[in-house]
Amino acid sequence: MAWWVLFAAGLFEIGWAVGLKYTEGFTRPLASALTLGAMAISVLLLGLSLKTLPLGTAYAVWTGIGTIGTAALGILLFGDPATAARLVCIGLILAGIVGLKLIG
Repeated sequence: MAWWVLFAAGLFEIGWAVGLKYTEGFTRPLASALTLGAMAISVLLLGLSLKTLPLGTAYAVWTGIGTIGTAALGILLFGDPATAARLVCIGLILAGIVGLKLIG
């Protein structure tokens, strides 16, 4: 169960990271409110997952999910570069997350 909570926390981290782009420096009230809400939910869920999971593992997985999702959405939504080297590095982050899950 803690892994699912952590996964949800990672999804909300993606939401707030992408949301930051839409806030335009926190000048757009709705985007800003949604982004701050996603931040709060993400941290709350991370905290809940820490009741069971080791801190280092949970934090690494949380930030890894956020990194992969944010990078992917940056490519899809904002035209960020999708070079082979960048995609390989994103794949390595994914491999690290899977590895932490398998050994945890």
